[in-house]
Amino acid sequence: MGSWIPTTESERKEMLAVIGAASIDELFSSIPEPYRMRGWEIPAGLSEMSVRNLMAGLAGRNTADAISFLGGGYYDHYIPAGVDALSGRSEFYTAYTPYQPETSQGTLQSIYEYQSLICRLTNMEFANASLYDGGTALFEAATMAVRIAKRNRVVIHPSVNPTYVQMLKTHAANLEFDFVTGDDPSGAACVLVQNPAFDGTVRDFTALGDRCHAAKALLVVSFYPVSLGMIKSPGEMGADIAVGEGQCLGMNLGFGGPYLGIMATRAEHVRKMPGRIAGQTEDHDGRRGFVLTLQAREQHIRRTKAMSNICSNQALCALRAAIYLCLLGKEGLRDLAVACHSKAEYLKAKLDFAQILNEGPTFNEFAVRLPMDAHLVTSKLLDRGFLAGLPLHDVGAGETNDLLIAVTEQRTRAELDAFAGALKDAACN
Repeated sequence: MGSWIPTTESERKEMLAVIGAASIDELFSSIPEPYRMRGWEIPAGLSEMSVRNLMAGLAGRNTADAISFLGGGYYDHYIPAGVDALSGRSEFYTAYTPYQPETSQGTLQSIYEYQSLICRLTNMEFANASLYDGGTALFEAATMAVRIAKRNRVVIHPSVNPTYVQMLKTHAANLEFDFVTGDDPSGAACVLVQNPAFDGTVRDFTALGDRCHAAKALLVVSFYPVSLGMIKSPGEMGADIAVGEGQCLGMNLGFGGPYLGIMATRAEHVRKMPGRIAGQTEDHDGRRGFVLTLQAREQHIRRTKAMSNICSNQALCALRAAIYLCLLGKEGLRDLAVACHSKAEYLKAKLDFAQILNEGPTFNEFAVRLPMDAHLVTSKLLDRGFLAGLPLHDVGAGETNDLLIAVTEQRTRAELDAFAGALKDAACN
């Protein structure tokens, strides 16, 4: 449990002097002026009942019943009841980091089974656990590639989510990385690609993988797990590292998480992979057991030799993903992918008033150019009960009239028809 330790004025001055700041304002000068704290504005104390009523009123102001066509990396998939029922068991829900295998066999086995499922899903040989989300997983893959190739150039393909690109550059701000945009692997540690692309376009990066390997660079593929029910996997394309956002595998949509960063790689690179890796072994009586292995994290070895300082325990999120995949099975995942794709194609065909911007096939997400400003259109549709999509100009990935639309298995034909009509009415009038 955390605690608050007050400091005296003289102690604050002493600490500021040590770090070379003249004042508290100077210490926080890197934070833009509009975002700086000006006061806590904490009201007088209330009873427990009054606080609960106040918070319930605030929560009730949220819009939770809109029909969602939002995507861009996070999707409104159905979560089977078994995911909550099993992951909510106290043995899993309250478990902490499994440093002591003799008391953590259940958690360690769940991580091992999750890793096995991810390897089968991606057609890769090794997987880890405990990465935060898809964006930080991409950063960890880039640093892993730099360690392997002993080069600092990182090529970012235009297909990559622009939010991930921002995260990547933020995390690498104090590292000597040379970021370039394109698909030329010459002199690079790796080329980062995304499939399906941020705009939803599906590509086959096998030829690029061959070019990367000829140039002694690595191919890193950021993938959408549900799409692998029907499209080519990273391993089949020759990827050296595969990463992804696991939210679609049984995680609820939330304000930033908790989500799940997926990472898998080939056997030859496993010793350069960050995060937790659970391995299967035998005890002295020959019984099967599970342990953390290849523990090249900063908690276990000298920090200067660590692969990463990634340390949050995402095992509960990994467990939810494992349960979700087991409940669906191979055929269920294929059926889910087909449903998402076919419903997106149905909607796409009904939007004859908009220009489809994708230059190739899509999975469950596509970009359109509307007759008017996308922000204005999404605002109109929110009043009609629809989260209409993501205006691409907001993330620097399109013009003001461009909208990214995602369709999942949750959308019924009636909802698709109603949305198509409402979008046409809002965009053309």
